[in-house]
Amino acid sequence: MKDEELIKLLDDIESDRVERKESIVDGNKIRQAICAFANDLPGHNRSGILFIGVDDAGIPTGRPVTDRLLQQLASMRADGNILPFPSMTVEKKILKGHEMAVVIVQPADAPPVRFKGTAWVRVGPRRAIASPQEERILAERRRYRDAPADIQPLRDVDIKELDRALFRETYLPAAVSAEVLAGNSRTLEDQMASLRLVDPGPPLVPTVLGLLVLGKKPSDHLPGAYVSFLRLVGEKLGSDVISSHDIHGPLPRMMSQIDELLKIHIMEAVDITSTDKERRYPDYPLAALQQIVRNAIMHRTYEATNAPVRIYWYSNRIEVISPGSPYGQVTKENFGLPGINDYRNPNLAEAMRHLGYAQHFGVGIQIAREALARNGNPPPEFQLELGPVMAIIKKNK
Repeated sequence: MKDEELIKLLDDIESDRVERKESIVDGNKIRQAICAFANDLPGHNRSGILFIGVDDAGIPTGRPVTDRLLQQLASMRADGNILPFPSMTVEKKILKGHEMAVVIVQPADAPPVRFKGTAWVRVGPRRAIASPQEERILAERRRYRDAPADIQPLRDVDIKELDRALFRETYLPAAVSAEVLAGNSRTLEDQMASLRLVDPGPPLVPTVLGLLVLGKKPSDHLPGAYVSFLRLVGEKLGSDVISSHDIHGPLPRMMSQIDELLKIHIMEAVDITSTDKERRYPDYPLAALQQIVRNAIMHRTYEATNAPVRIYWYSNRIEVISPGSPYGQVTKENFGLPGINDYRNPNLAEAMRHLGYAQHFGVGIQIAREALARNGNPPPEFQLELGPVMAIIKKNK
């Protein structure tokens, strides 16, 4: 890293990529900082910098940087207190005319990284112990580099929980061409395994994907695998309820029921005065609602939560809440930008495409925006924190 870049970071008091220490008297806090930078909770995918020999304002203390100091810092990497071992370098630098030690910590490939069994993270410019939700996010990033969570085997679920008729009559013809099927002599179980719906074991068991797509009752084993719909009279959650539905079942049937439910609740205004032909204006375009809801189902997390995808239909807006924060290369800053997409559940995304619920990967939000604009609705709004993602679609006035 060039000196100019280091000085710029040193002067950025609000940066969550930087920590400053006058000395290494408190070695535990140094290790906590290294641990937090390795975990990279904000998802910068860039190194974190620890400056030794400056005060909290970034002003050099003038203390000399000795070989012993550099050795003590370097030894923190592999002294067994921080696991797995962080990737870091320790250098002596002359910045602003003064010596200081600079520790550069790379984001870990297999988070969460822990110091003495505790995961530390950066929350803005300060250091903190990771919450259970934050640890789950870090664990997801580990799987992001390994096998996706949606094809993990469910060892306690019997293969009989999968609907074979649904696979044979609906999913298989959608996922495999007729020519391939005509020359295919494999068993049904082998065909399921080739499509990652079951894990060959032994024993032969469903994957998360298999249960979501073909499970007779997916929510019996994945408690959040359903959609909750609530239509309300007013603009607040405490308003009187018009209609309430919990939509369960395998993906093809659940998606069909959701589409019908959305159609039923969309209201149309009739214009018979502005032109010589009757024109109808829905309060919400169906295509936009479908894209937002399908994205919520596709990108949500199915782990460590019992929460469903929730649809709250108020008198002036619709809120769609999806468990799970942005994933992989998608961040709060680039969420929804064209060409920026990633998949917590890549195999589920593929299955939804086979079934016709995702025609083009990575363009669902753009399709929703265009449909809303054509219909005269405001653009969708998104609330993105470390918890659920909320999409807000406002009514056409």
